[in-house]
Amino acid sequence: MTTLELHGSSINIAPGALASIGPSIVERHPGCRIAIIADQQVSQLYGAKALASVLAAGLKLGTTVGGTVAPGMFSFPAGEQHKTRATWATLTDQLITAGHRRDTVLVALGGGVTGDLVGFVAATYLRGVPFVQVPTSLLAMIDASIGGKTGVDTAAGKNLVGAFHQPSLVLIDPHLLRTLPAEHLRAGLAEAIKHGVIADAAYFGWIASSLREILDMAETDEETAVRLVQRSVEIKVEVVSRDEKESDVRKILNFGHTIGHALEHVTGYGVPHGDAVSIGMVAEAALAERLGIARMGLADTIATVCDAAGLPVRLPEGIDPADVVMATRTDKKTRAGQVEYALPAQLGEMAGAGSSYGIAVPEAAVLESLQHL
Repeated sequence: MTTLELHGSSINIAPGALASIGPSIVERHPGCRIAIIADQQVSQLYGAKALASVLAAGLKLGTTVGGTVAPGMFSFPAGEQHKTRATWATLTDQLITAGHRRDTVLVALGGGVTGDLVGFVAATYLRGVPFVQVPTSLLAMIDASIGGKTGVDTAAGKNLVGAFHQPSLVLIDPHLLRTLPAEHLRAGLAEAIKHGVIADAAYFGWIASSLREILDMAETDEETAVRLVQRSVEIKVEVVSRDEKESDVRKILNFGHTIGHALEHVTGYGVPHGDAVSIGMVAEAALAERLGIARMGLADTIATVCDAAGLPVRLPEGIDPADVVMATRTDKKTRAGQVEYALPAQLGEMAGAGSSYGIAVPEAAVLESLQHL
């Protein structure tokens, strides 16, 4: 098992960790009550196993006003379109009805949507209760579960309502990647590629040379899965440990996400997150080249690896680049009317250290890059 520490979070990477949820929480939060929250799909896949581990460890569930033992599992419909304030309200009401108080620890069992949503519930329920991340997708393992960002989407854009709330514990089980659907594996792989671009050229090169093994995770050796997860987690922990609230270097983790989030919004989340980030990385690297920030050819290098991974590198047919640019205006990184971008200088190195890694870019330049994509 590999253990990393980050702002009060203990991040454990261990094959088979799913079966040890109960003992791991007891060690961290002895005597607590537990409420496991998952989307309906993940609840069917892993809910029974997680709940069995919790009960076997002697952890308590909620108790209703009438004294009835409350359910240990709470679920909501799967999908980004349900990461909303309405779902947040439903879950908090259910926790109140189930008698959960400040001795409760919430468990986010699932992908990035679940981690963001449950983290926001934990940040706001009774003004804050502890929560544990148990990510079941590659995207959640290497990105969403690490760093304490929580939130929900609104009609105006993604993650516009949220809070920083660090999980007390993150349990990452690379064995779960063996049964992860291919599209979800690729979604997480986009974030791993991003980590290579922003911080580790050698890791980027390893991903490029190991794509066959990574994409066939059901047959590949455990070492490949662990290396993929562990190096990405190490990169994110290193960045966030230097800047928890995204005032400086943490902004580099947004590479590919400004255009990516805008594309998700324009398509009503019809483009999966990983696909949107892949397109966003290529577009933003091309933007960096156009501005003279990145060496020429960087966008093509990124596009080649993303394409080989089965990720899109062009805007979907029928999408107007001007609509994407307009959607960036509601991005959280907008300052003084201009959107700030995290842009690469070369593989493994980001530009903008002198401007806290946020580079204000004229919309005309963004539009030109998208039109040539």
